[in-house]
Amino acid sequence: MKKIAVLFLIVLINQSIKAQERVVTTGVPFLLIAADARSAGMGDMGVASSADAFSQQFNPAKYAFSLQKQGFSVSYTPYLSSIANDISLAQLTYYNRINERSAFAGSFRYFGLGDIQLTNDIGEEQAVVSPNEFAIDGSYSLKLSEQFSMAVAGRYIRSNLRIPSSDGDASSASSFAVDIAGFYQSEEIAFSDFNGRWRAGFNLQNMGPKINYNNDNIDENANFLPANLRLGGGFDFILDDYNKVSVLGEVTKLMVPTPPARITEVDEDLNGDTVIDQDDVAIANDKAISDYRKTGWVSGIFQSFNDAPDGFSEELKEFTWALGAEYSYQDSFSLRTGYFHESEDKGARKFFTLGAGFKYNIVKIDVSYLFSASKVKNPLENTLRFSLTFNFGETYDEL
Repeated sequence: MKKIAVLFLIVLINQSIKAQERVVTTGVPFLLIAADARSAGMGDMGVASSADAFSQQFNPAKYAFSLQKQGFSVSYTPYLSSIANDISLAQLTYYNRINERSAFAGSFRYFGLGDIQLTNDIGEEQAVVSPNEFAIDGSYSLKLSEQFSMAVAGRYIRSNLRIPSSDGDASSASSFAVDIAGFYQSEEIAFSDFNGRWRAGFNLQNMGPKINYNNDNIDENANFLPANLRLGGGFDFILDDYNKVSVLGEVTKLMVPTPPARITEVDEDLNGDTVIDQDDVAIANDKAISDYRKTGWVSGIFQSFNDAPDGFSEELKEFTWALGAEYSYQDSFSLRTGYFHESEDKGARKFFTLGAGFKYNIVKIDVSYLFSASKVKNPLENTLRFSLTFNFGETYDEL
């Protein structure tokens, strides 16, 4: 497939997110796309679900509770499939539970934007470029008690989206980030008609320096990484030896400063009397944007919790939330559903999801499907996502 310009693709992606007045945006947003079909089938969440091969993205601390010694997985997610057939996200993950208390994992995530045909000013075809982004990361998790574990993860990020200039300069941008995560899983509790198990988790994701395409080390020319806070909990209804129902809830928030409110009038004499002067208003808005872009990534994380121009009510709108459920039969067949919600003023993503999983011996296949519930078109709408997992080695017992 050939496209006329990168700008056309960027516009389409931005339209799918719904440009609002103060939507929080970041660089390399592909890091926040759910790569595996299991979490995608439960409303794009997984910080407090049971451990699986894809825990690296949502909560690597879960690996310390994995029931399998080791495993690896691959996934494929078409993106903007309604307008293109060569944009996709792929991920490869490997984990190894070293012993009863600890585990390590690594993953490679690749987001390809397909082939783009460049043209000159008079429409003549020039080179064909293939923009892409990828991330390589590793994690280590450790049980601090029988029921609680923590993990740290490191991530190298590279983004190759720059259009070659006349001198051939098309250097990539890169950065690094860390995650800090925790996971709690209770012992199996006996109730009157069923057994149960509580789970909870958190993850501070993608905390690292801004990513800069100009390679000039100037914060004002760089973009924030999608630093993200995940908090979630869940409960397993263990009905008998064969049937289990899990219910989950999760909230997330980008730990990125809110863009400044647009200035419409200024107080030139600082006497309380405001006037509308287009030149002064433009200067004031340019300064506000410049100050915002100069914010460092560390201060930006702390600032993100109390900087919304409309105060606490707007701050709450920057939290997304999701609900999900999973039914499992004999750990060999699963059905899933979920709902994801984001404020109308902060992106307006709202969607329902369905999913299923099938396990035979050491192989597990997961699929999921997304239905948009918003007037804004979702890039993953009507998209079937696939995951394939291989678990092998000795099996650990749950408490």
